[in-house]
Amino acid sequence: MPFSIDCRDKCTREINRLLREAIAEGHEHIELQYPDARHNLAVALLRPVRVVVNGSVGYYCGGMMDGGHIEVHGSAGWGAAEAMLNGTLLIDGNAGSGVAASIRGGVVVVRGDAAARAGVAMKGGTLLIGGNCGYMAGFMMQKGRMVICGDAGDALADSMYEGVVFVGGRIASLGNDAVIEEPTAEDRAWLHELLVTYRVPGPTAFRKVVSGRKLWNFDRREWEIWRAAL
Repeated sequence: MPFSIDCRDKCTREINRLLREAIAEGHEHIELQYPDARHNLAVALLRPVRVVVNGSVGYYCGGMMDGGHIEVHGSAGWGAAEAMLNGTLLIDGNAGSGVAASIRGGVVVVRGDAAARAGVAMKGGTLLIGGNCGYMAGFMMQKGRMVICGDAGDALADSMYEGVVFVGGRIASLGNDAVIEEPTAEDRAWLHELLVTYRVPGPTAFRKVVSGRKLWNFDRREWEIWRAAL
């Protein structure tokens, strides 16, 4: 049986303290009841514990995590899983701005839509969005892979370095130095496995967005390209 924490009439600090105490006592499956969209829940989990949140969460859920597994049976506010090192965050509903920002590893799954700036400054890991996402997704991605099953907003993959973005729907506009190329057979096999693993319905085909590499090294002769990026 999972260990249960009733979040009603408790502040975020107390909830997180009870969560850490339960982990220290050896509980490996913990459920948070009635979270009422509180901010900063289940941050900095450093053990492979499973935390199920039965309801929506506020800002920065699962941030700075290293090895935990969080399931949110609801939606999430801004910055979910920000700066995550490893682990998984599964969001059944929608996610606010900046989901998976600066993650270095692990997997973040949003089964609904994601707002603006999804996956900005990613340095590794995988972000899977089952629906649509807003503008500037993948901005300045260093590494990692983002999969958008629906439509992507303006300035997709702006100033991206070695990240890769797959889009199943419409792209409103590409960002600076972002180009489209054909997915490889290995890409298609990986996408299929990812969607099956996390039970996310996907489109029949994806487009692959990568860096055009014109912004990798400054060249005074290409100032117009840099001015647009800045």
